[in-house]
Formats: sequence, C-alpha cells, structure tokens
Amino acid sequence: MTAPVIKTVGVPTEVKTAEHRVALTPDGVRELDARGIQVRIQAGAGVGASIMDEDYIAAGATIVPTAADAWAQEMVLKVKEPKAEEFQYLREDLTLFTYLHLAAYPAVAEALLAAKTTSVAYETVQLADGTLPLLAPMSEVAGRLAPQMGAHFLERHKGGRGVLMGGVPGVSPAKVVVLGAGNVGWSSAVIAAGMEAEVTVLDKNLERLRYVDQIHKGRISTLASNQGSIERTVMEADLVIGAVLVAGGRAPIVVSDELVRQMKPRAVIVDVAVDQGGCIATTRETTHDEPVFELHGVVHYAVGNMPGAVPHTSTYALTNATLPFQLQVALGGAVGAARMNPALAHGLNTVNGVYTNEIVAASLDATAVSPFEA
Repeated sequence: MTAPVIKTVGVPTEVKTAEHRVALTPDGVRELDARGIQVRIQAGAGVGASIMDEDYIAAGATIVPTAADAWAQEMVLKVKEPKAEEFQYLREDLTLFTYLHLAAYPAVAEALLAAKTTSVAYETVQLADGTLPLLAPMSEVAGRLAPQMGAHFLERHKGGRGVLMGGVPGVSPAKVVVLGAGNVGWSSAVIAAGMEAEVTVLDKNLERLRYVDQIHKGRISTLASNQGSIERTVMEADLVIGAVLVAGGRAPIVVSDELVRQMKPRAVIVDVAVDQGGCIATTRETTHDEPVFELHGVVHYAVGNMPGAVPHTSTYALTNATLPFQLQVALGGAVGAARMNPALAHGLNTVNGVYTNEIVAASLDATAVSPFEA
C-alpha cells in the first residue's frame, strides 16, 4: 500500500450558527485509518449529528480537546467555510477541504490567500459532464427542505398567508414556483408536488425541463425561464423557491426588488441560493436561530446552511459523496490528486496565495493561475 502524502487529518467542531453537521462519519474514519491516515476529531464534534465520541474512537479516531488541536493537522475536513474566529488556524502547510462559496464570502477568500492555505471546495469539484458530485447531496437535502420550510412559514401565525400547501377539497392548493430545475429545484418540486401543491418549475435549460416533465408526467408544470414568465408566475405565487446555481460563481439575480413588491401580501420566499449570494434581490443571509425577515410585506427565508437543520441525514449524505475525494487528496496531496483527477483540479480554489479556479477568481474580480503553476 502506497504511503499517504497527508498523514494526519483533523475534524473540528463547526462554529457557524446552529450548524450541527460534522465533516466525517465513523465509517469515513475507518476508511482513512485503514490507509494509515491518523484522524483527530475535536471532542463533541459529532454530537449535533447524533454521532458520539465513542463511535469515532471505535472506528480508530483520536479525540482531541480543542479546535486548535484539530486544526493543527496536515489536512482539515469541515462542512462550512471558516468563520473569522477560525482564520487564526489557517497556515501555509494546511490543506482545507470544505464548502467555501468564496464568491459569497470574500473575507474568507482573502484569509486563505493571506495564509497561503491550499483550499479545496466541495462545491467546485466538477466532473467532465459538468455535474457537481459533492454539491449534489446537500442540494438534494436543501431542496427537500425548502417546501417544508415554506409550508411552515406560510402558516398565518408565522407571518405567512395562511395557506395550506395541499389545500382541501373545494379549496385551491398553494401555488409554488421553483426557479431552477437543477438538483435543488427538482428536489423542491418533487416534495412540493408530494404535498399536493400546484407546482411550476422554470429553467432556461429545455432538456432539463423535458426530464422533469417525463418523470412527473404533468404533475409538475414546466416553463421556459425568461423575464415575462418569471414575472407572471412570481406575482401569483404563494411560495417562491430560488434554486439558481452558477458553479463557483455568484448566483444571478432573477427576481428584482420591484417584482418582490408586486408579490401577494405575506407570500413566502425561500432563497436556497443565498450561500452563493442569493437569486432574489431582496434576500440577505439568515440563520437557523432567526431564519426569516419580512420585506415589502413578503416573508423571506434565507438560511445559508439549510441542511444543518437535519444534521444526521446531511452528515451521512455528505460523507458518502466526499470520502472518495478526501482519500485521493490524503494519498496524493491536493495538487498531486488534482493531476490524477481533473474533477479535483476544479475543486482547488487557492494554492500558495493565489486563486486557482477561474470562475471563483472572476467572481471576486481577480485572476487565476493553474494549480500546477502556483
């Protein structure tokens, strides 16, 4: 067995507000340990996801008492971007593998560059067919959560219109508009339709709309996305779910401030794209502790880490997808693994103080260099 390039991996407790996911499961620990990679997990890191320290120890991990201990390892696995209080742990000989969304968090980008940290972003690891394998599981979770959250805040005592998603015999169901037919949008539409709402999905990609239509055979309406179709459907909607994604870049604004003003009073917006800046002009990032705000008479839900609401499910779904790539990075080093796997080359965001992903760099008004020349 080839000796790993990265011999120690740290998993700190997440510090983002109400973020209870953890970046590695005991099964993931077992796979790393089998390859001679030592895993050190901060005490209690998995408790929020219903994974106990004893579970990690049984799989071969060492429990360390502080965040500093976890961050001191050669590679750190996280779920969310480092917060300001974690910038002190960034350093030149560190590889950080996590969701970064640097287009939405320029301060994180600056901290990574200043520390010359090698960073790999889950959300920009991209296969040859354009799919994003490490974003997909959390997109599916967020998409399935979005109608659930929307239904909750449509209740009158939560500030909404007082509309039941499925209606009842003789009373119309809620009108749900989903902007985008990717993993988030499709998952949202499936759940909303399952709740018996009247669902319309909009997307510019007609092939994607054909796919949705073939699968759901009329239960979900599809529309080509353009300014007119967006305006007509959003103004009539009880719930609007924003699910527009640009890999590595800032989400485009598809619903203007003026259009939000024309929505039904106490309608609800769930902007799942908020962790990439949001696709609704009026949204700003919220937290699980304070998930909504009202603007122009419309309730806005814009939590930046939606899957954190169901951390047990999310943690296992995330590790299922990320573990093979984490193993490649540990065994070959970030740049070495990127030479072997082009998907990981897309995932590299910063190396040696420079940007190495063109889309991320462009979204931050900067230029990128090849990770193999950084």
